[in-house]
Order: sequence, then C-alpha cells, then structure tokens
Amino acid sequence: MSSKVSRRQFLNYTLMGVGGFMVSAAAMPMIRFAIDPVLASSEGGDFIPTDQKADDVTETPVRVDYTIKDRKDAWYKSDVSNTAWVYKDGDKIIALSPVCKHLGCTVNWAGDDTHPNEYFCPCHGGRYEKNGKNVPGTPPTGPLDQYEVEVIDGLVHLGKTMPNTLV
Repeated sequence: MSSKVSRRQFLNYTLMGVGGFMVSAAAMPMIRFAIDPVLASSEGGDFIPTDQKADDVTETPVRVDYTIKDRKDAWYKSDVSNTAWVYKDGDKIIALSPVCKHLGCTVNWAGDDTHPNEYFCPCHGGRYEKNGKNVPGTPPTGPLDQYEVEVIDGLVHLGKTMPNTLV
C-alpha cells in the first residue's frame, strides 16, 4: 500500500483548504453581525432617576419626563427621553406608561373635557381609568403598562415596564 499523494490530489486538497478558509472568512462577519445583539449583556432592571420628588406626588397623576443616558441599541449609544404618569395610591407610588394599547399614541390625563378624571388618547378616542384599566367600548385592547417604582434619596426612580397589576 502506497501513501504517495498524486499531484492531482495535492491540488484538490490545497484548493479545498484555501476555498474553505475563504468561505469561512467571508461568512464569519455575517454570523457575528447576526448574533452580536444576542450575546450582548443585558442591562435590564436598572432604575432611572427622575426629577420628581416623592413627597410632591399626589393622588392626581402628573406627567414625569426622564432621560435614559447612553442607551445602547445594538451598536449605537444615544440618550432616550421617556414619559410616565405618576400618582400616589395610598402610600404606594404608581407610574403608568403613556403609550395607548390601541395604536401606540400618547395618552393624556384629563385630556378631554368630557372625561376629566380619565386618561384620554386623542388619536381615536381611547379612554382609561386612573389605574390604567381600559374603559369598555373604547378602542384600547388592554390596560396601560406599569413601571417598576423605587424611591431613592427622596426622588422617584422608574424601572422597566411590566403588565399592569392594578386591574
């Protein structure tokens, strides 16, 4: 039995090796691009400080604007501004998302003269009760989302959104 490699076999092995290397070199960036966001570490659960003092929160919802600094979205970092409706229910501070469940418009507290104690979506007349529950017979398909809330050094800090636990 001979272990000699013919010239033709040597060229086949060489071309297969070089070709395989070139294909893998071309495919690796595409694979890395596809899985990089999945491999990125999650920074969820962080609480974002607001300018709202916990002692100033009343039973009437107030609009609280806050900014998420250096939010990383895949490969880009940017500051993102958000809003929440914050009010006090007994001793507990409640923060609701202003995003309507119908089409994603922004709801306002007492935004319609005919419904002074409700959230109102001006896009299609959607209405929500104070606790975020959608009023039956109006366009919203579900209650407003709720934010996790913490009070740190007397200021309201908002966390991630979660399904409404009040309704």
